[in-house]
Amino acid sequence: MEAKTAKSEMTRTAIVGAALDLAAAEGLEALTLQAVADRIGLSKSGVFSRVGSREALQKAVIEEFGRRFLADVFVPAMQKPQGLPRLNEIVQRWIVRMRDVEVQSGCIFTAGAFELDDREGELRDLLFQEISRWRAALRRTVLQAVEAGHLKPDTMPEQLVGEIYGIAIGLLHDARFLRDPTAAERARATWQRLLQSYQP
Repeated sequence: MEAKTAKSEMTRTAIVGAALDLAAAEGLEALTLQAVADRIGLSKSGVFSRVGSREALQKAVIEEFGRRFLADVFVPAMQKPQGLPRLNEIVQRWIVRMRDVEVQSGCIFTAGAFELDDREGELRDLLFQEISRWRAALRRTVLQAVEAGHLKPDTMPEQLVGEIYGIAIGLLHDARFLRDPTAAERARATWQRLLQSYQP
């Protein structure tokens, strides 16, 4: 029984992984149980039995993208001291992840936000929650840097978070749409200039 459960979990992981690849390339609305089934050689009913409806699959994709994103960007940065070392590590890791992952396959957070911006419903709500959770973590890190005296005392966290987001979205645009191979290096240079402007 345990072996059967483990196999089922492995299959579910493969389904969500394939769905994530498909959504990153073609959008969340392109996800169908049949499209994912075709990708991994399962029947449509086999996919349904492990993840449920199309909507459940879309939600699983958003949650999995958020988990991978935090695992690559935020969790390792927690090893750095609070304040500027941690904030800088987060942004540097974000740029690297954009360059090595999202530029190649697409970004669920960014593309999904544009795809669902004028729609209401549970899918938009879940994506909003995931992105808001990430922005809140970034905001806390900025506040810690201010409290540590690493950033100017009048630093507005929402402003800096918005500017960091601007760097990330600009990198994605230039690298994916303009196919500019220097986009990541320019994003890193922009971050360094931005950081200097906030330091006391």
